[in-house]
Amino acid sequence: MKKILTLVCVSVLGGIITLSAYTMLFEKEALIVTDQTQPASSFINTNYDAKTANILNTNQLDFTVAAENTVHAVVHVKNTAVVSSQATLQDLFFGNQSSPRAQVGTGSGVIINKDGYIITNNHVIAGAKSISITLNDNRVYEAELIGTDEKTDIALLKIDADEDLPSIPFGDSDTAKIGEWVLAVGNPFNLTSTVTAGIISAKARDLSGRNSQSFIQTDAAVNPGNSGGALVNSRGELVGINTAISSQTGSYIGYSFAVPSNIARKVIEDIMEFGDVQEGILGVSVLNRNSKEAIERGLNEIDGVYVSNVADNSGAKVAGIKDGDIIKKLDNVEISKFSDLSGYIKTKRPNDVVNVEVLRDDKVKTIPVKLSKSDIVVVEFIDMELRNLPAEFKKENNLTEGVLVQKNDNAFLYRKLGFRPGYIITRINDIEMKTIEDISKFTEKYGKNAQDKIEKLEFIDAYGKRKEVIFQ
Repeated sequence: MKKILTLVCVSVLGGIITLSAYTMLFEKEALIVTDQTQPASSFINTNYDAKTANILNTNQLDFTVAAENTVHAVVHVKNTAVVSSQATLQDLFFGNQSSPRAQVGTGSGVIINKDGYIITNNHVIAGAKSISITLNDNRVYEAELIGTDEKTDIALLKIDADEDLPSIPFGDSDTAKIGEWVLAVGNPFNLTSTVTAGIISAKARDLSGRNSQSFIQTDAAVNPGNSGGALVNSRGELVGINTAISSQTGSYIGYSFAVPSNIARKVIEDIMEFGDVQEGILGVSVLNRNSKEAIERGLNEIDGVYVSNVADNSGAKVAGIKDGDIIKKLDNVEISKFSDLSGYIKTKRPNDVVNVEVLRDDKVKTIPVKLSKSDIVVVEFIDMELRNLPAEFKKENNLTEGVLVQKNDNAFLYRKLGFRPGYIITRINDIEMKTIEDISKFTEKYGKNAQDKIEKLEFIDAYGKRKEVIFQ
């Protein structure tokens, strides 16, 4: 009996000790888990070892030199415009005129040479009555607007300084690679001399509704005020002009876009030499991937872009490019989508020769093509022949958009609506038709169903009157 009693006592005592230890252990764990004062967890490689540590230590990224070499060449741009203030109910009641007021907008710009030439976005200085430039050392200058190109959203300014100015050299945006580190330098929210870092997330990004359809996409933080600022590589070379963000809030959420430096450089060189932009045209329309026609014809998996039409009088037609060719490269630059093609061509001028590598009948061949002037190329669109308006005609008539109807075999438009050669198409479905490239994009999107997708057509008739046709 004593033995049994002793055994029971020992068992009870062991249970108490075990329970106490269990309770102490888990109460302590619960305290650690719920302790809000603990620092956040650090995340490290699961295979971290001495070798990994050496690699990380010897390859530390250092942007200090690139930042130092560029921050002094990025300027603050202030645009002062005069606008009419909104009329109040009292103004309307008493018939008062709304009074003009000054409206100030700000952005960034990049000094590109020691003589004071500055590149920025067209939208930064649009409508400006005066433009002032503040350097990084707080010197202020009035700027002269040398020229703009709305299509690429690039503008060129000039200031006269007493001494040579710091500048950023151009880099080659065609050789920039996805995953490469870049810095965005600018003045977000009027915070001057701000530098952020990220990588190139994508190239030749086509943004719906934007004129320049070949953006560099980065995850470097860009906010309002960064427009017109510099996107530079780790060597401090200019690879892009920061232009836009993708956001539902108006502030940066992870995506920013820049006009490639090769396009920007060509635009400002044209403005400086010719006074306007010299557009070279290849003269092909391509079939857009994911379009109904591309899917039906099994063309979504091709490596390159499919030529659906070759424009009359174009360099491509003269050189022998044919419908059905698949363009794979331009001057050894790989082409996988329309924005690749249009982005590269934007860096060229009329009469430049581009080596076009095409796949035809399962054979690859390279065809040299001399680019044409944009106003002599004719494209077909819903049984009409269209061409760009001459630059001189646009200037004389104060036009920023429009394509000329050269020939009209569309029975419905011609007979029912009296739509005649000589008319100028300005908009389709509220989308501006600035050039035949915009017409080509509409065709690429809808293919043979393009006419069925037209809901509204706006145009200028032979008497210079703006009209519109609503399609039911």
